[in-house]
Amino acid sequence: MSSNKEMYLNFRDKIFEALDAEIIASLSKEALTTQIQGAVEVLATGYHRPVPSLMKSNLVKGFVDELTGLGPLQPLIEDQSVTDIMVNGPNHIYFERSGKLQRSEVTFVNEQQLLEIAKRIVAKIGRRVDESSPMVDARLEDGSRVNIVISPVAIDGTAISIRKFRDQKMGLEELMGFGSMSADMARVLMIAARCRLNILVSGGTGSGKTTLLNALSQYASEDERIVTIEDAAELKLLQPHVVRLETRAASTENTGAVSQRDLVINALRMRPDRIILGECRGSEAFEMLQAMNTGHDGSMSTLHANTPRDAMARVEAMVMMANLSLPLEAIRRTIVSAVNLVVQVNRLRDGSRKITSIAEVVGLEGDSVVMEEIFRFEAAETQQLEQVQGKFTTGGIMQRSELVKRAKFFGLEDELMAAFRGD
Repeated sequence: MSSNKEMYLNFRDKIFEALDAEIIASLSKEALTTQIQGAVEVLATGYHRPVPSLMKSNLVKGFVDELTGLGPLQPLIEDQSVTDIMVNGPNHIYFERSGKLQRSEVTFVNEQQLLEIAKRIVAKIGRRVDESSPMVDARLEDGSRVNIVISPVAIDGTAISIRKFRDQKMGLEELMGFGSMSADMARVLMIAARCRLNILVSGGTGSGKTTLLNALSQYASEDERIVTIEDAAELKLLQPHVVRLETRAASTENTGAVSQRDLVINALRMRPDRIILGECRGSEAFEMLQAMNTGHDGSMSTLHANTPRDAMARVEAMVMMANLSLPLEAIRRTIVSAVNLVVQVNRLRDGSRKITSIAEVVGLEGDSVVMEEIFRFEAAETQQLEQVQGKFTTGGIMQRSELVKRAKFFGLEDELMAAFRGD
């Protein structure tokens, strides 16, 4: 194995040294492959030991992948069954398939190769990663989200985390087919989105928050103006009138940064019908709540929390981050009047992703936020198989519910009540 790596580095140094960056950019992948094949054949002829045809093919693919793609990671990028890729230095690459982490057999030849590919990723979108700026969020051309951390912050070598973008549109019906929710839950969520309820999707990392947010957004009306705000643009809305905004990191002079809070404030001046915030995690929470409270019904966002009640506490904490010196009671009143529904998603131990709770924010009793859980996933008492067993249940819905009021207004009350009856 070490001799193969030695050969790769030997051929790589000679070929890459002879190539001109401008020529590479001007060539198609097929033309570049032809040139690399010729160079490998010449080098193989003069090599001190025979080079089998399969080895030459692997060398050509490796060089082309490195010059035009992500090098050793390219096969994982092209594998549609892989959802996440994690690189912990040049020799440790992991990927997620069907909710389970696995270690890959592929490696980088050295840290230098890994670092060069990391820098190429961010350079394509006008960002940089170096010792003065060792962390960066970026986006691949296919929409996949990338986080990169390099030395000196990453002690054991450059770390790359890739959340692959799903090209196929995942709607509520597809998620229902995967067992993420029941048919009745899907109908209620569809009605909630159509009735312009303000929705928070809560969950942990990799639980499917963005996928669900995308699915919910499909039920916004086509005559609405929708503004999306994200760190790295992942949302793919189907409506014709969508404005996509993305944050920007500071330049080398530490100027020009555009935060999510800046974008939410600006979005309010763009006459949006709905604002969809990819992830709410800081002081922008206050502006988002203000938007939900001032005629932008149907706005949505995600956040990291383990339960709907934890989500409310997290929103409180994020509003406090804005340093507005608001009393806690005022913050809670703002939250209760802004947020209608909290949808909790979790990744379970078997790798499956399920909606474990749908809770409606009812109001305040004293200084406590009152929530009514209308659906939940109940795990079976005995778990004998690897797959998590359980069922989705509902306790019904109150007539004073905001969801019921909106459903009446939009002419969807009968359909809503049928979902709770299981018709």
